[in-house]
Amino acid sequence: MDFRVLGPLEVVRDSRPVELNAAKQRTLLAVLICHRDRAVPRDQLVDALWGSSPPRSAADNLRVYVYHLRRALGDRARIVRRPHGYAALVAPGELDVDRFGELARQGRESSNPRTAAAAFRRALDVWRGAPYADVASVPMLREETRRLEECRETVSELYVDAELALGRHVEVLADLTRLVAAYPLRERPHAQLMLALHRAGRRVEALAVYDRLRVRLADEVGLDPNLRLRRLHLAVLRGDATLEGPVEVPRVPPVCPFPGPAAFEATDAPLFSGREHLVAEGPARLARWS
Repeated sequence: MDFRVLGPLEVVRDSRPVELNAAKQRTLLAVLICHRDRAVPRDQLVDALWGSSPPRSAADNLRVYVYHLRRALGDRARIVRRPHGYAALVAPGELDVDRFGELARQGRESSNPRTAAAAFRRALDVWRGAPYADVASVPMLREETRRLEECRETVSELYVDAELALGRHVEVLADLTRLVAAYPLRERPHAQLMLALHRAGRRVEALAVYDRLRVRLADEVGLDPNLRLRRLHLAVLRGDATLEGPVEVPRVPPVCPFPGPAAFEATDAPLFSGREHLVAEGPARLARWS
């Protein structure tokens, strides 16, 4: 079973998507997966499904939704009843959130920027959109949604750091432009964008990134850019050589040092033919020497 919440809610069983067409059925599953392997009290599930105005038959309706959800999943043991509620049982590796977290951990623990960048890229590729995209309005999911978005943003920044360490400042410009647009008050991607633009020879644009952020911070939160950004701004103004990063060296496939056998050419024919007379004379000569 494959549970996916980093985007619209999806469940895949035996390489085929599970049909979850009812909105409340999807909401119920999303809440249970959000609290996977832990019981969610019935009153909280009722609140998630109906809000502050549940019907009188809410408890019975909840049991009906659980029944249909079990049938849809094709495995009754996936949704288990607990003394005060229900729990969804998810095995290790079945949830895309866990796969994302494992790949991000591999990237963080790697001391090789190339390996780290590859792991971070695979982690980000697990995402298909906003977490719990089609059920994100459920209050019980909002905190988890914010946590996942923060994790995604942090991994995006770590990925850019690894790419910059490899001298790939031009390659990350598009990603950084999207990050700055998505998080207009977040200072770290602005600093990364300034650095990438400076290394790409676009110094004026790097300074413009700082000016836009400075104005926005002052207007919206009444703050100045942090110390790191201010120092970076001054370094770009001075054209500080310490801002220059490594130059990416293209990876050349290894060449085998052994050329192997030479090709047979027409000019080599005398070496391999035309000696029939020597073969014919051989036995007679041997007979004389014996």
